[in-house]
Amino acid sequence: SAGIHGDEIVGVEVIRRLLNTRGLGALRGTLLCVPMVNVFGFLSQSRYLPDGRDLNRVFPGTNSGGSLAAQLAHLFMTEIVTRSDLGIDLHTGSNNRTNLPQLRGDFEKSNVRELAEIFGAPVVLQSNLREGSLRHAARDKEVEVLLYEAGEALRLDELCVRVGVKGILHVMQHLGMLKGSSANKPKRKPVFARSSSWLRAPEGGIFRAHKALGDSVKKGDTIGVVSDPYESKDFPVIAGFDGIIIGRTNIAVVNRADALFHIARIARAVSAEDRIGQISEEIGGDPIFDEDDIV
Repeated sequence: SAGIHGDEIVGVEVIRRLLNTRGLGALRGTLLCVPMVNVFGFLSQSRYLPDGRDLNRVFPGTNSGGSLAAQLAHLFMTEIVTRSDLGIDLHTGSNNRTNLPQLRGDFEKSNVRELAEIFGAPVVLQSNLREGSLRHAARDKEVEVLLYEAGEALRLDELCVRVGVKGILHVMQHLGMLKGSSANKPKRKPVFARSSSWLRAPEGGIFRAHKALGDSVKKGDTIGVVSDPYESKDFPVIAGFDGIIIGRTNIAVVNRADALFHIARIARAVSAEDRIGQISEEIGGDPIFDEDDIV
């Protein structure tokens, strides 16, 4: 599924390419694809539904008498989730933020972590369940959901799309839904992070980043600055722990305490950065399907 947030279009393109993969002719089992859950938001280029609600905060919804968001959530739960064994929900960053391709899930169950590694995104992030989210409501129905985050709202990124398509095909091959060989499995394990947090602006002003997505940071590093537009004064943005940058703002004008860098906590960040670069290069240059297989 994609487009729970209507302005997140990377997942829409992932599903379009997935459905046009000729290998699906030999599909075993059932593949349910919903490219635009929030059609209203997609048409208006908005994250939200016309009633202003975030669809991913109202699951499992209600059958009647509730808001448009609640009724749509209920319909999705009834027609899609309860008929499924596993879900993969596709998202991007929001509010002018961009995300490194990553897979999020609650990895208390070993099979969920195994599927996350099979997917092959550069980073796998432990993410606890949130009340009202699709993942939380699906867990109550004993259906696990892997959440793919990559790219930025209202923009397409080729690497993010390729990682998503490859990841879904990897999982389907692992489940026996598609034919595949061991050569088609990810050659390198993703970087696993048990937690993450946002590094925020120390003051308001003009923000300049010194680090990019996928870069490693060490505690005490200056990874950006916020400059006072009236004075020649810079406020350093300092990393509070070792990790990898998995998300960042694209906005140059920031207020005090605005979120700037999303950093995943990783013990050996430098070696993890190398692995992320290797995985990204592998995905970009060695697709598991031939370009001729995409219509």
